[in-house]
Amino acid sequence: MLQITDLTYRLARRVLFDGANAVISDGWKVGLVGKNGSGKSTLLRLIQDEALKGDGSVRLKRGARMGFVAQEIAATADPMLEVVLAADTERASLMVDAYSAEARASEILVGLGFKQEELMNPAGSFSGGWRMRAALAGVLFSMPDLLVLDEPTNYLDLEGAAWLEAFLRKYPNTVLVVSHDREMLNRSVTHIMALEDAKLEVQAGGYDTYLRRRAERAALLAGQKVKQDAARAHLQAFVDRFRATASKARQAQSRIKMLEKMQEISVPIADRAMPFHFDEPSELASPLIQLDEADLGYINGKPVLRQVDFRLDHDDRIVIIGPNGQGKTTLVKSIGARLELLNGKRRASKAVKIGYFSQDQLDELRAGETVLQHVRDLEPEWPPSRHRSLAARMGFGQEKIDTHVEKLSGGEKVRLLLGLMAYAKPHVLILDEPTSHLDIDSREALIHALNDYSGAVLLITHDVYLAEACADRLWLVHNGHARAYDGDLTDYRGLVLSADRPDGSGAGKNAPKALAKSDVGGGKKGPSLSTLRFRLADAEKAVTKEQHALDTIDARLASPSLYTEGAKALADLTKKREWHAQALAKAEAAWIELSEAIEAAS
Repeated sequence: MLQITDLTYRLARRVLFDGANAVISDGWKVGLVGKNGSGKSTLLRLIQDEALKGDGSVRLKRGARMGFVAQEIAATADPMLEVVLAADTERASLMVDAYSAEARASEILVGLGFKQEELMNPAGSFSGGWRMRAALAGVLFSMPDLLVLDEPTNYLDLEGAAWLEAFLRKYPNTVLVVSHDREMLNRSVTHIMALEDAKLEVQAGGYDTYLRRRAERAALLAGQKVKQDAARAHLQAFVDRFRATASKARQAQSRIKMLEKMQEISVPIADRAMPFHFDEPSELASPLIQLDEADLGYINGKPVLRQVDFRLDHDDRIVIIGPNGQGKTTLVKSIGARLELLNGKRRASKAVKIGYFSQDQLDELRAGETVLQHVRDLEPEWPPSRHRSLAARMGFGQEKIDTHVEKLSGGEKVRLLLGLMAYAKPHVLILDEPTSHLDIDSREALIHALNDYSGAVLLITHDVYLAEACADRLWLVHNGHARAYDGDLTDYRGLVLSADRPDGSGAGKNAPKALAKSDVGGGKKGPSLSTLRFRLADAEKAVTKEQHALDTIDARLASPSLYTEGAKALADLTKKREWHAQALAKAEAAWIELSEAIEAAS
């Protein structure tokens, strides 16, 4: 279907491709992976536009049609359904498949999150994000021989991403998709095409298979290099010793030639992402934040969510799930005091600090100012050396610190915003789609940072891998309500795919009108064994942490110096010990319960 031969391409002074070769056969579903800035999007443009090509060739199978997603469809008065139908120009000109085309286009639009009753609304009545989804729907509907997608899940919710994964698996033609969504690359592709060191390599299997093989290859090369270095040292030692000895001169010359012919084994250096870091917050008693019978929404508007009861403790890790437009962002903004309640009560600790990240904040960075100027605002009195040190800790070295923020990549802007937010040592992190501009390695770094962080986390994300790695509870937002969901993401994905949409907007025959309160747990099926084991690991960490805190306090209580500090210091420490003792009891009870559940499930 696609053949790339000896491709060499430079962008300014950077070599993006240096004699790169790859072949994609008919019917393959290929995930193109590589670090941000390595040239993935450039490769897609080279495939699309012959005029951009450098040395070498990129050839598509003769007669094959390619399908690319446009930036977004125009804001016209034409009905959204008609715009998508028109995307298949061949069908539109010949009126082929006239009977089933409308139903197929409707199914795609609904799968991507549109409601059935919205399909005849003018395209111009939808926001840019929804018109972007419609552009994706159009190219999926046109069924090209080679479907090319660049980060398609960036503008989809978790439900839309789940639907797209299933669609790609069943797609009858060839797919080339750039994605940093690890689960999509594991579930939807048959091959991985890796762009590393200006070369392309295609391997069968999903992303985890690719990682395992890369690690195995690196280990093999490392072993071979050790042997080669030993052999080289042995030959060189002989040459150094006997080069001047007449009787050994010919043998020394022979070994010199062997050294010259020996091809250097190069072990690739692991180019890992700069880590994220969230400092430990000060200790506060739970609950940190609580909503009681709260109606949430915008002033002078109808409530988006009604009668919400929500409690956030210091060790909570919660992912908010539900289709786009149902109120997930409204919920987290209300919890974070960025929206006033329409009704009910919000209680919060007076000392609680909240770190809030939203993609909308990317526009809040001040154009024309550098990374250093943004960092300087945190501590205006510091000397320049400390500002530069703080910026480096956020991931901005000497080469980036004086860059104007508008020239940063999307991932770098996310890193800067998270770094600025983390400096205040918040007790709560509220992250609304933090990974859309991050590559796979940076997402992995964010997971490690969140798991090391001891405060509470509220997360909205379409990245299933991130959600499963960081969360121990789910909250489902749909049909004007927000409630705890007692299943895991596997349960929820199954519910979404079987019903198309949890709010009843799906086109499937079994789509429910709405989820009843008894359905929120995903039916009778409980959490999966892997989820239980993940929660058990978290419980073990909590037990260790609380026991350590108690041991530290007990050592302090046993110190005679404490009693010279006054009655208040003793009372505060005693109160803190009581709080940690309760937390330890809670963690131990959770550990016992989870251990029993795992034993029963096994």
